[in-house]
Amino acid sequence: MRQEIHMDDPASPTPRPARRRRTFGVYIGRFEPPHLAHLAVMQEALQQVQKLIVVIGSARGARTTKNPFTYEERQEMISGMLRAAGVPRARVLFVAVRDYFYNESLWLSEVQGGVAAHTRGSSDVALIGHVKDESSYYLRSFPAWEFLPAHVVSPLSATGVRRAYFEGTPTTDLVPPAVQDFLDRFRSTPDYDELRQEYTYLAEYRAAWAASPFPPVFVTTDAAVTRSGHVLLVRRGGQPGHGRLAMPGGFLDVNATLLTSCIHKVRHETGLTHPPLEQHLRAQAVFDYPDRSLRGRTITHAFHFDLGTGQLPQVRPGPENDQVFWMPLNEALAQPEAFFEDHHAIIEHFVLKG
Repeated sequence: MRQEIHMDDPASPTPRPARRRRTFGVYIGRFEPPHLAHLAVMQEALQQVQKLIVVIGSARGARTTKNPFTYEERQEMISGMLRAAGVPRARVLFVAVRDYFYNESLWLSEVQGGVAAHTRGSSDVALIGHVKDESSYYLRSFPAWEFLPAHVVSPLSATGVRRAYFEGTPTTDLVPPAVQDFLDRFRSTPDYDELRQEYTYLAEYRAAWAASPFPPVFVTTDAAVTRSGHVLLVRRGGQPGHGRLAMPGGFLDVNATLLTSCIHKVRHETGLTHPPLEQHLRAQAVFDYPDRSLRGRTITHAFHFDLGTGQLPQVRPGPENDQVFWMPLNEALAQPEAFFEDHHAIIEHFVLKG
């Protein structure tokens, strides 16, 4: 039985006059994956705008059970479902936007810049959306664009589709056929196998804390260690985030201060003992984006150790990591999709702050 989707069209005492079709409409979402309600919103929007600009968020991030698909894959799914619905290719445009957990202005700028590249100076732009909860805050962030509320009412959510997908429940009633075709193909890839393992791990991890009288809050420490234009990184050997690049760090040692615990983690995971890190502390900051970790509420205290210039110290991997190495900063900053959780954003924060 397919999910019921209908239009919310409250009765009005007087008929509203027909409104002209706007030149551009902007629809922002993660679409992980696109489902039937997304399709309904896009079809409604295309009745009101000449061209629809679909802004796909969480682009260039690592695959996770929350964001399992690349920007290119989501664009492919959306293009396929709209093509099957008879929408001409020329009426839909795409923009990719990264996550900026700790810099909302950069996110807004990237959305504005991506849209402007398509509108080419036109101010006839409308923002399409549905205010459902606090996650819809961004709909108030573009005052220059007229807001066109979507009238699609549906219980569907991408969270529910992902849950069904990773738990082996059929999704054919939740997504358009073109999206289902992609999901079926993706299920046979190594990436799906890795995500399925991560999904199982996270479910068991959360279940272990389910009986806690209060939602648990975890505290970690992480180290951004730089020297001669390089940053010290590990490649994670276990779940979650198997194979992802990360800063050395881990859960707080309850018998140590934050700084001491962080230095101990660096030595344990990388074998770096010289030069002494405590003599090269340059900055520290707290990173507490509520959804930064899929394990649960996790606050990290990160420290930046700048070891100056010179030869790169020898390092060796610890028992929990597959590799440890020095990576040129330009390479690290250029590939956010390779990093675990928000580690790329933390390194970027320290390096760009200077």
